Amino acid sequence: MSAFSLNHVYESQQFDRSLLDIVFSTADEMKADLQTRDRQHADALKGKIMASLFYEPSTRTRFSFESAMARLGGAILTTENAKEFSSAAKGESLYDSTHVMCGYADVIVMRHSEPGSAKTAAEVSTVPVINAGDGSGQHPTQALLDLYTLKDSFSNIDGVSIAMVGDLKYGRTVRSLSYLLTKYDKIKIYYVSPDVCRMDDDIKTYLTQNQIEWAEEDDLTKVLPLVDCVYMTRIQKERFHDPEDYVHAAGKYILDLKKVQMMKADAIIMHPLPRVDEIPQEVDQDPRARYFEQALNGLYIRMALLKLLLDQ
Repeated sequence: MSAFSLNHVYESQQFDRSLLDIVFSTADEMKADLQTRDRQHADALKGKIMASLFYEPSTRTRFSFESAMARLGGAILTTENAKEFSSAAKGESLYDSTHVMCGYADVIVMRHSEPGSAKTAAEVSTVPVINAGDGSGQHPTQALLDLYTLKDSFSNIDGVSIAMVGDLKYGRTVRSLSYLLTKYDKIKIYYVSPDVCRMDDDIKTYLTQNQIEWAEEDDLTKVLPLVDCVYMTRIQKERFHDPEDYVHAAGKYILDLKKVQMMKADAIIMHPLPRVDEIPQEVDQDPRARYFEQALNGLYIRMALLKLLLDQ
């Protein structure tokens, strides 16, 4: 297994299977370490500083990154809202902000509204940049924790079939996960969405080029008995330019207990969260519901990435 060779993490296409194996084995170490009293990695990043630069709202991603850095002994620079409470409010460019932050921190974790912004920052940064979501572009660390959850559930990701449901046009999580799934064999993806939220052609073309079988479907009930994983997403109201399109899409797919019973007994339900109404709380008690475990896996994956990027 080769050494971790990335200097930045800005898109899923950077990862091959050997790098994924390194990330997952390191995440396993982090998970095991947190479950012991005598923690070996508690000071792994002592003296290192992470800049948490979020221009858009976040709960799980931001706090899991900050928790990950703290649990590895590092320090954190953060702002409540970088769009309003940083010099971006004065018109400072991302280029200038990145240059400045490089002098203050050893790693920059960035969420921004513009697709490709993290890659742009990485091109000028002298410290690692991690993409924590770039508008409707990508969310690679979410995709990594999603794959890690699939690995935990099925041991082998090869041969997994998955339904991605909801907002596929604006959903950066499903885009990033689709890219990563091309690293595995005999994958089958069903895209289930309203017409106004269909997956963009660039992803479908990429899947075809990489011999990944995919199909589009309007009827969720047809797909539920066929798949190993149902990956629900919310309809992202904030991304829609036409209110009528949002009204057409909202509430179309709701995975209630009746629909859950159509799934395979050993299938799992995932969701990147936050949810709105697409999974009622009554589903939480079903053993197939893995979205809170999925969120916790984000801590282990982000601890792994920080350690791999900074402790080389």
